[in-house]
Parts: sequence; C-alpha cells; structure tokens
Amino acid sequence: MTASMDNHKILITGANGQVGSVLSAALREKHGIDNVIHTDISAPESEIGHFEFLNVIDTDSMRELIETYEIKEIYHLAAILSANGERNPRVTWNVNFTSYLNLLELSLELGVQKIFFPSTIAVFGPTTPREHTPQDVPLLPSTVYGMSKASGEYWNQYYYDQYRLDIRSIRYPGIIGHQSMPGGGTTDYAVEIFHDAISKGSYECYLGPDVRLPMIFMDDAIQATMELMSAPRENVRLHYGYNIHGLDFTPAELAHEIQKHLPDFKITYAPDERENIAATWPMSIDDSQARADWDWQARYDLEALVSTMIHHLS
Repeated sequence: MTASMDNHKILITGANGQVGSVLSAALREKHGIDNVIHTDISAPESEIGHFEFLNVIDTDSMRELIETYEIKEIYHLAAILSANGERNPRVTWNVNFTSYLNLLELSLELGVQKIFFPSTIAVFGPTTPREHTPQDVPLLPSTVYGMSKASGEYWNQYYYDQYRLDIRSIRYPGIIGHQSMPGGGTTDYAVEIFHDAISKGSYECYLGPDVRLPMIFMDDAIQATMELMSAPRENVRLHYGYNIHGLDFTPAELAHEIQKHLPDFKITYAPDERENIAATWPMSIDDSQARADWDWQARYDLEALVSTMIHHLS
C-alpha cells in the first residue's frame, strides 16, 4: 500500500501497548509517517515516527497536543487492563474513564472529527448470555476495567446523540499477537503460552483447562479497527461498541494445537483469581451487526493462529 500524504493528523494514546504498537504502523502506512502522532507515558522501545510523551490524565497536555498538531482523529488506546486494574481501582478508573470524558470535551471544543474508543468483552457480566452473546444485553461488568469501558460506551452514544460526534468503537475479545507481550489482561495466557512453549517447553496456566473465551488474532483486530474507521458514516449504526468475534477456545484446546507443532510441550494448570473474572465473560460472541453494517469477517481460525504465532516467535 502506498502511504497517502493527506495532512489528516491522527493522535494515538497508549501507542506503546499491545494494540497500539501494531495499529500505529498500519496508520502510518495509510496516512503517512508525518500525520500520525504517537503518545504514551514512556518512550517506545524503537523508533516509531513522531512520538510525544503524554499522561492521558493530564488534560492540559492533551489540549496542547490537539491544538499544536491540529488533530482531526484520535485513537484513545491508553488503559489499564482487567487483572492489573483490580490492584488499584481508583487509578484504573481515572486512566480508563476520566481521561476519556476529558478527551470527549476537548474534541468538541477543538474540532476533532472522529474518535476510536476500544471497548472490550469485559463490559459483559454474570447476567449476560455466555454463548453467542448478543449485541444488546444488560451490562453488569465484574471488574473496574469493565465498568470503565461500559461507562465509556454510554458516553459514546450520548456524545453522538447530543453532538453528532463521530465516535466508533469495538468490543475486543482477547487479542493474540506476536509483536509484543500483553499488558495485564485476563486473556493474556493465550499469548504467554506461546513464549513459554518455545523457550521452556512448558506453561503453567492461571485458568483451568476448560475455560472457554472469545479471542481474536492481532491481524484481524487491526483489520476490524481500520475497516470500521474507514466505513462510510451512514453505515455505522452503532456508536457505543460493536461486538466482533474471531474464534473461541479453551486452554486445553490451544495446548493441543500447539502440540501439533511442538510435540514435547506440556501444560499444567494453577487457576487463580483471573478464572473468577473469566467466569463472568462470554464464551462466544454474536457479531452479526458488525458483519451487516461494515462487512466484518475474521480470517484466522485456531490452526492458522497457532501456526502463525509459532512461525514468528521461533
């Protein structure tokens, strides 16, 4: 793809994270390296283009960046994930939600045209049907992470209804990628297992063997994000957060597929508090609304995911 120098300035918060690092590259390729401003609270491990330090709870610094670069599109990826978030709920709320509400106000004031808000399956809870979870169900999240993202969804819809601010959102399942280690989520085992399988030949899983969760390969997650953000505005009928589904599996099923490539790999199980979180989340997702509105479709099944992960990490 040839990068287009379109002077459409984009700001990414949390650009060093698991999704941010990969999405940044895709956005640079599409819009040009000078049009994508990467931000995070620490410097990136490698040169990624135009980087600025930003603590997202610092509203004045956020305002300065939007004004200085005349930002028109924001991807607000900065967040503390589910397992880490339970260790300090108040900080998690401020980083995940208060910063976002301030960003919405700044966007109205400063003329930002489009926002991407990453939501999550953590917005669901014990009252949600766990198989083929529908698009519209009661939300009763069991973590501060899920609470912050559910609240963000409500404000997404409010700012669209009241001000017609073009906000687009995806409820990500667990994301599996080879580009970086994950950042403290309940589904992280599905990335850690590959690193340990290759380096040690074994893995101790913090979930039980039969805990089924919805997942998505990183390439599919990035594809979904880019497709949603480039879809015609009239096609985007939901602004709070679209369900998307890649695949679903248990730790035992994933281990079995890994053993097809690494026959000596062994897995053991030592469930901890993360299994209690997983027990309130869906096992599979109904993403028919995303398929209907912007032609979403995942490409990676379990076999393709495992072979691709082992190829890259080896």
